[in-house]
Amino acid sequence: MSGRTILVAGGSSGIGLELAGDLIAGGDSVVLTSRSLARAQEVAAGLGPQATGIALDLSEPEGIAAQLRGVPGLDGLVLMAIERDANTIRDYDIARARRLVTLKLVGYAETVHTLLDRLAPSVDTGIVLFGGRAKDAPYPGSTTVSTINGGVEGLMTTLAWELAPIRVNSLHPGIIGNSPFWAGKPEGVLDGYRERTPGGELATMADVVDATKFLLFNRGVSAHTLYVDRGWRIA
Repeated sequence: MSGRTILVAGGSSGIGLELAGDLIAGGDSVVLTSRSLARAQEVAAGLGPQATGIALDLSEPEGIAAQLRGVPGLDGLVLMAIERDANTIRDYDIARARRLVTLKLVGYAETVHTLLDRLAPSVDTGIVLFGGRAKDAPYPGSTTVSTINGGVEGLMTTLAWELAPIRVNSLHPGIIGNSPFWAGKPEGVLDGYRERTPGGELATMADVVDATKFLLFNRGVSAHTLYVDRGWRIA
């Protein structure tokens, strides 16, 4: 099946861009977003006529409806916009915490709310919310990140119930070794993480893309939390 239109919030770089390119290669159209309209349009132009770029800032939810006004009918929605934040309780930064909580929880919810009239009420329609393994694998400074990624799972559950037959799932990546964030680390930084996976390798962006498409398009899957981490928590 192809010819669908999918909105990818956060689709102008990294895993989001990989997903957008893969969907287009399969015959779908993509609306991708960035906080910068110029960046979104530049990336979309590089992907070809099946891509459209728009500005969207999930951390300012009052403006989301206006930013999404021109979006057409959709067959799927992927919310994967992210900001990285190191915020400990000992040195708690309220402004940074509030921004990240707003972006992921209020921003995600308001985007779904705004686009409901353009999402077909069908089991063929999928929504994927991105969290992360910090939800249940915290690290120093992950206070806000761990909290909101747990909140993503709660949001997924209530949306799957409320919006049925539209399906809603969540995806929580671990360390994605070839993503721009991790690939740019100094040599040797990832070795310890690789050793903690059963196969000695880290998940890749292609792994996340495949998992996202599974959650988007498999009609039998809703209210499901999927981890993409090569099993590193069991090693």
